[in-house]
Amino acid sequence: MSTRKEEFLKTLNNRHATKEFDPEKKISDEDFQFILEAGRLSPSSGGNEPWKFVVVQSPEFRRELAPLASGAVRQLPSSSHFVLILAKKDLTYDSPYLVKQQTKVLQIPEEIFNKMKPAYEQFYNDLHLDTERALLDWASKSTYIALGNMLTAAAHIGIDSCPIEGFDLDGVNELLQKKGLLGEDEYSISVMAAFGYRAREGRPKRRSPMDEIVQFV
Repeated sequence: MSTRKEEFLKTLNNRHATKEFDPEKKISDEDFQFILEAGRLSPSSGGNEPWKFVVVQSPEFRRELAPLASGAVRQLPSSSHFVLILAKKDLTYDSPYLVKQQTKVLQIPEEIFNKMKPAYEQFYNDLHLDTERALLDWASKSTYIALGNMLTAAAHIGIDSCPIEGFDLDGVNELLQKKGLLGEDEYSISVMAAFGYRAREGRPKRRSPMDEIVQFV
């Protein structure tokens, strides 16, 4: 096995869901920008980047979140950086956001994009993306790709992390709305992640055998 492969597998083996961080150890700005860049460069369906990363560094904000996030009781006060990953709620095939993303960010000429619209509409119909919940779930799938890349990027440079799903969805959204972080009701909380340096070593990584989870057909 090549050195690059060995190093990458070592990174994955060393990564674990850190429940408590050393509050005295802080991630440098340069290293955290690297983690954010891994999220920003992540793939998403249609290249539409249906996400927003909110970095919660305010101790007061973290205390407000704590009663609403049972899965982050230890991570909120001890992590160096705490990230809320938001997902777009209204990513319809003809939404202003999608049009802007395709024509301005991806720089697809408008006349070509207009020709693509019927295919987009068919794509949405095939996936039954016809309710607010379905659209949010679809956008959230992309946020988890960004989350995975951020966790792996952090582990690659010796920084620990923990993905967090244990939270009151409605309660967190209400708090974010009060703070003006959801735009015009454009976003919803999708997942959280804490970053820092582990307070103690984690358990050895255990996974199912390869032959139980992979089937070639």
